[in-house]
Amino acid sequence: MSITKATPLLSPEEIAVRSGQQMPYLHLPSRAELFANRETRLRELAAGHAMRDFLLFAAELAHVQHEVLQDYPQVALPSADDLLAAGRAAQAPLPAPLWPRDPAWRAALRRMLALLVPRLAGSPAQAAVQALLDTDDAHLEGQAELLLQGAAGLDMSAAPLVAAGLQVYWTHMVLATSQAHGAARQEPFGRTLDATVCPCCGSLPTSSITRLDAGGSNFRYLNCALCSTQWHMVRVKCSHCQTTKGIHYHSLQAVATDGAQEDTAQASVQAETCDECGHYLKIVRMERDLHVDPVADDVATLTLDILVSEAGFQPHGVNLLLPTGGDDEPLESDDSSSQSRSN
Repeated sequence: MSITKATPLLSPEEIAVRSGQQMPYLHLPSRAELFANRETRLRELAAGHAMRDFLLFAAELAHVQHEVLQDYPQVALPSADDLLAAGRAAQAPLPAPLWPRDPAWRAALRRMLALLVPRLAGSPAQAAVQALLDTDDAHLEGQAELLLQGAAGLDMSAAPLVAAGLQVYWTHMVLATSQAHGAARQEPFGRTLDATVCPCCGSLPTSSITRLDAGGSNFRYLNCALCSTQWHMVRVKCSHCQTTKGIHYHSLQAVATDGAQEDTAQASVQAETCDECGHYLKIVRMERDLHVDPVADDVATLTLDILVSEAGFQPHGVNLLLPTGGDDEPLESDDSSSQSRSN
């Protein structure tokens, strides 16, 4: 009697490669949709949520991020020579901790804050927004530097606001750079030496997302915490150490009103943990909920982070809506080792 070896299940990415299907390595953010869709998702998630007030604050923040991004002021961008050098070195062309920030980012942040103040009337957050609006340029630059370098000393009440300003700035730079250089040459952004961080700005992801394409296929992309670029990484692969061993998925077990437990295999948000390196990153699944957002759904499932952390796993990603103020590692990872920050 002969024994037939079982054929291993193939991931959607492997099936695509075998069939000759092409998948884009990068998905750049949409200027018209990124923050508008995030606002909508945050408001949807806020209904009946224990973190309702914070989710609604984040929705207001996304609203003004969208408004400012639509007509962002001109800023200095990498030259063709800069892009060529970055490509040859397989490095991100807009490295977050190293890029010389254009002063225009502060003016854009102040415009965001001015728009946000009246939208928060009656909210305790309004005073923090006004206080940051009244600070000088040196304070804003200092807080931005601490945030991007992952250093101690952050003003935690202002950190999400500064982070929101930096997100819009870097998102604009990525889109403007692509528009300025994409017509004259190939897409200015591509694969880099470290596949665990953003190929545009070198930042860590917030989470990963399985995207649906027009043909119904779905592939996994990591979502940058800073510029919202998404880059492809095959599934069942650790986003920190890139092993395919010891990968497990965990989700919150919701209890329905009739007392029955929800099938966690169908959860739209899961934590992908790695036994090899002890890190995790959430994955949000568009095939299970078309409206998931890598940032909004990450914040709304903070309980999952707590449970996974209590089990001994460290986050590979970072959510700039919930930055830390301790001696954590920066958003950018060096070439020798992947770095992580806790949410």
